[in-house]
Amino acid sequence: MATSGKKTRGRQKIEMKVIEKEDEKLITFSKRRSGIYKKICELTTLCGTDILFICFSPAGKPFSFGVPSIDSVANRFFNNNTPPPNDNTQLEAHQKERINQITQYYNEASMQVDAAKDTQKILAQQASGRETNLWWETPIEQLNQQELEELESRYTNHINKLYDTLSKKVAATSNANE
Repeated sequence: MATSGKKTRGRQKIEMKVIEKEDEKLITFSKRRSGIYKKICELTTLCGTDILFICFSPAGKPFSFGVPSIDSVANRFFNNNTPPPNDNTQLEAHQKERINQITQYYNEASMQVDAAKDTQKILAQQASGRETNLWWETPIEQLNQQELEELESRYTNHINKLYDTLSKKVAATSNANE
């Protein structure tokens, strides 16, 4: 009979005590905070409640989470306002705003992807059509007047650079021989 050797101990119960190491505190806080946010979302979905959650990290940074929004729940709390039963207008407005925002992000990303695809097509067409399209390889007979003038300018620049480099090397060699 073969035994199945587990590599991990699985999910273990964690003893509730203060964590001493600062790094471990921050990591645990971050993980548990996201878990609490999930539970808050579930509670609001299941019960239709408005919730405001505020806490401070071990480093002193404040975190807040509110459904439908932090402001609306805080205003209700401080003003002792109670909404009429089944009034989901704020939640619906918040959801519509979020949907519009996500749609806008999607549209922007789609446009960027389309633009990248168009650029890729253009570059592919240019690469496939470039057999002898490099400026120094194009037959002179196929160039128009403007292209010939540009070619002459490039050759002139290269010749000037060649003379400058050559004269510097000759001067350096003559100085070294003296």
